[in-house]
This record gives sequence, C-alpha cells and structure tokens, in this order.
Amino acid sequence: MLKDGLDVYVPLVDDDGIDAIVRKNDGTIIEFQIKARSNTVKLGSAGLFAAIQHETVRPNYYFVLYSERMDKTWVISSAEFIRLTKPNKNGKNAGKRTVWLNGTKLDKNINQRKEYPNEKFSPFLVDDFSKFRT
Repeated sequence: MLKDGLDVYVPLVDDDGIDAIVRKNDGTIIEFQIKARSNTVKLGSAGLFAAIQHETVRPNYYFVLYSERMDKTWVISSAEFIRLTKPNKNGKNAGKRTVWLNGTKLDKNINQRKEYPNEKFSPFLVDDFSKFRT
C-alpha cells in the first residue's frame, strides 16, 4: 500500500478487525482487514481464509487476502465478502466465515498437484492498490 503511494495508518489495537486505514486523496477513509497465508501451509490451502468474524456489511471496509505460495492478492469489499461466503454452521467457529480462493490440479509434466487461483474470484485479484488512491 505504501509502495502505491497510499496514505496508510495502522491502529494501535485491532479491536474491530481493522489492520490498516487509508485516507484517499478526496479525504474519505477506507478500512482494511489483512489476512495472509504462508508458503508452509498444507498443499491445497494456500487460498484458504477461515474463521473470519464478519456478520454485517461495513461501508468502506475491505479484506486484503494474500497467498505467499501463489503470490496472489485479492481485495474484496465487505459486501462482496458476505455475498461470496457463508457462515460456518457448527463447531468452535460457528458464525465465522470461510473463503477458499484456490483449487488444485494435477500438473502432468511433473506428476504433482499444483494450486491455482479459483477463477470465480479473479475479479478481485489485484497487482497493486492504486485504485484506492482516488
């Protein structure tokens, strides 16, 4: 975000699921929840973002979801996140939301499973954060 010239602020505490606040050129504020998956997660889980607390649509609120292994970043608005996910029905994470942004397929050249970004979520893939500048 800083590399793209955004005016970024980081809250001292994360009480409300806000990891970064961006002030746009027009003075409006955007809040971001940032989640990441590392290279070391189990194969098939590079795009799994689970147990996320988010019950209602929040205006000017976005999720930044990053998969290190796939080197992909998705930015999804609060409204889209709720539309695309369902709350977990039972267990310790009942009511929290999960989204799986990848699939796996067999790479026949090396006879191994490989992860790939799920096409359903391609509208949310970003290479930078410049769209939040204006």
